Amino acid sequence: MKQIGLHEIRKEFLDFFKEKEHLIAPSFSLIPKNDKSLLLIGAGMAPLKKYFTGELTPPKKRMATCQKCIRTGDIENVGKTSRHATFFEMLGNFSFGDYFKKEAIQWAWEFLTERMELSKEDLWISVYKEDDEAYEIWNKDIGVPADRIVRLGKADNFWELEVGPSGPCSEIHIDRGPKYGCGSENCKPGCDCDRYLEIWNLVFTQFDKDEKGIYHPLDHPNIDTGMGLERIATVLEGADNIFETREFQRIIKEVEKLSEYKYGTDENKDVSVRVITDHVRAMTFLVSDGILPSNEGRGYVLRRLVRRAARHGKILGIQEGFLSKVVNVVIESWKVEYEDLDAKREQIKKIIKAEEDKFQETIDQGITILESYILDLKNKGKDILNGEKAFKLYDTYGFPLDLTKEILEERSLKLDEKEFNLKMEEQRNRARKARDDGDSGWGENNYKDLFNGLNCIFKGYETTKLTSNITGLFKEDKKVDKLELNDEGIIVLSETPFYGESGGQIGDIGIIENHKFRAQVMDTKHTKEGLTIHIVKVVSGEAQKEDRVEAIVDKDTRNAIRRNHSATHLLHKALKEVLGKHVNQAGSLVLPNRLRFDFNHFESPTKEEIFKIEEIVNKKILEGLDISTIETSLDEAQNLGAVGLFEDKYGDIVRIIKIGEYSKELCGGTHVKNTSNIGLFKIISENGVASGVRRIEAITGIEVYNQLNKVENDIEKISQILKTNKTNLLDRAHNLVEDLKTKEKEIEDLKRKMATDVAKDIIDSAKDVEGITVIIQKVEDLGMNELRNLGDEIRNRLSSGVVVLASTLSEKITFLCMVTKDLNSKGILAGNIIKEVAKATGGNGGGRPDMAQAGGKDISKVDYALSLVPELIKAQIK
Repeated sequence: MKQIGLHEIRKEFLDFFKEKEHLIAPSFSLIPKNDKSLLLIGAGMAPLKKYFTGELTPPKKRMATCQKCIRTGDIENVGKTSRHATFFEMLGNFSFGDYFKKEAIQWAWEFLTERMELSKEDLWISVYKEDDEAYEIWNKDIGVPADRIVRLGKADNFWELEVGPSGPCSEIHIDRGPKYGCGSENCKPGCDCDRYLEIWNLVFTQFDKDEKGIYHPLDHPNIDTGMGLERIATVLEGADNIFETREFQRIIKEVEKLSEYKYGTDENKDVSVRVITDHVRAMTFLVSDGILPSNEGRGYVLRRLVRRAARHGKILGIQEGFLSKVVNVVIESWKVEYEDLDAKREQIKKIIKAEEDKFQETIDQGITILESYILDLKNKGKDILNGEKAFKLYDTYGFPLDLTKEILEERSLKLDEKEFNLKMEEQRNRARKARDDGDSGWGENNYKDLFNGLNCIFKGYETTKLTSNITGLFKEDKKVDKLELNDEGIIVLSETPFYGESGGQIGDIGIIENHKFRAQVMDTKHTKEGLTIHIVKVVSGEAQKEDRVEAIVDKDTRNAIRRNHSATHLLHKALKEVLGKHVNQAGSLVLPNRLRFDFNHFESPTKEEIFKIEEIVNKKILEGLDISTIETSLDEAQNLGAVGLFEDKYGDIVRIIKIGEYSKELCGGTHVKNTSNIGLFKIISENGVASGVRRIEAITGIEVYNQLNKVENDIEKISQILKTNKTNLLDRAHNLVEDLKTKEKEIEDLKRKMATDVAKDIIDSAKDVEGITVIIQKVEDLGMNELRNLGDEIRNRLSSGVVVLASTLSEKITFLCMVTKDLNSKGILAGNIIKEVAKATGGNGGGRPDMAQAGGKDISKVDYALSLVPELIKAQIK
């Protein structure tokens, strides 16, 4: 057996099939290309599927790859066993109507026995029970004894979908010896024990299965093979499982260093080490391929992996963020094959660190609350957590459901998921109703029947004015023959220069008129069925069906929209240059007076990055780049490198907006002829709008000029208020701020001194409750900050105890509870105490076990609320 590791095996495999005249293709992205049926690539053949079905022509009839794969179906089992993994690499050789069974079998045997030097006597073969051809090749041509060839049924050795390509399989197994077996004399491949490990699966795609389940022989059958790289590495390194192989051990050593825990000494903690080791590999490759954390789809897979790994770091005692350090080890090892990992190192680490930091903010609070729920369950002798509480953890504190379930499972507890799902559905219904209540746009409703049979040709790319015919008139959702003076309704034309709102660009405004009437176009919409409709108000005369009219777009508004739309394309490209290629458009709004652009990014851009983005856009404006349009097929658009949401539905022909050689984007909107027409570009705001989504708002052209004038006027007014000239404005402002800081410090010092004096008197009023020092005090006219300072002063003077304070200020009640950490272990939690105290006054609150705060409502009940504290403490003592 050859003594080589994972990276050497990969190279040997690809070199071997290169010698066999295969095209060696680099691993495809984990993001499926033009395949909505897959969330992530989970098999070596998945990116090649259209070559097998004949939809696309392969670059060569023989190919071989080492494909990155992600499978999340068994994510809960990762770590609990030493077999499961989310990320793996699949070695595979493929034939698209070229060679078939004989060559596939011969080459697999040659690679394993000659290149990898595996003992022929240790290898067993399984074939589909009806596949005599494969059996004969193995037995007669290769020379495998009949007693080491096992015939198995469809469940084990036949690959098929409901409809489409299908065929028998042949698997190569290695006998790992009796110590892995079940002890049965009949033990062989197909047995459920771990003795016979499948290392290579050869799929012979020779049928086309129809809807009736009939298998039709293919004229040009295919070969699809798959061998798990980690699994064959386990065999060649003589390891018991993938986590004992050299490259995995490098990651484990880093986890050991960070956690100060030795792998192999505690089975429960070993689970956490394996989770981190596997998940860090997966998240590194996901981020490298452009996936960002989010609450849905691929982004949620990544978010879940980061959160799960971070939480298992806590179990190992790692308190600070650590995942980006382990990522370094993965990159150092795997960059030998995936060079882009090294090139994207800092970006990968930043994205993972940002997500981990975000989760750290919620995990401690969430776990504390969940622990209190668990304690309450055990005290009541129950084993099922209320679904409403789990929903509150999820909805209020951002604590993931799967993490709640995992922690409960570790304590042998369950979750009422039915109730959780009920609460989730109620929330969705509320959100849906809020959307529906605010929805009055034509673009969101289906008026298919109302506009049935109508068609309107858009000519607005070429002109802003044309002669057309009225083909439809509508008022109050009904078809009419005429629109009279002051009527508001809809006009449909046979041809129009008006752009209907779509793709983020708002609709045009203008005039539709003839010698008999004049209608103001207040908006233009694009229906789901692709019809352009004009929302109008008749300002003179009477519009009638079949009228010949002039349709005239408001040029100033259209030109302003054009400037902003072209600017969004420049902005998109600049964002990719400055922040990274992972940046993609997540939404946009193009108005006459401003533009809004949403994009995927994991953190707030720095001021320097914003300035650089703005600078790039303005430089491209000043370069005077010509803007042109290309109409082509979707495939050709991709080949040209056009940017677009290629997972969306497009027609056979797409439109590319090309800005010099700088930018190419799929777009149906209107644009200026040259970037110089944009004038100027200024970012006016940047902020986050959702997890992993940022928003930039900007202005162009005359709006930038107006903004500069406004700023100039504001500076003049501020100078007058501060009694200085514009030249000295910064110095004057700086001096005022410094004076203010000095005064504020003096005030804080006075408050602290007062708190110290008050604290001495309050401590003298301490009570003893079951041997615990308890201080309960009502004070007047203190805000929360002052109350917290007072609480800190009192707690710092106590070696052990509970402090509960209440303050009334401007008809508002503020409660504070502090518990020294030694009492937390006795079951006394500040959050639980303050919650009950506040409830007595009609309020609510919570917090950490050692410090919690709350607000109240009924001032008359403050004394009563404080009187409850001793009994609340007694009830909590373990």
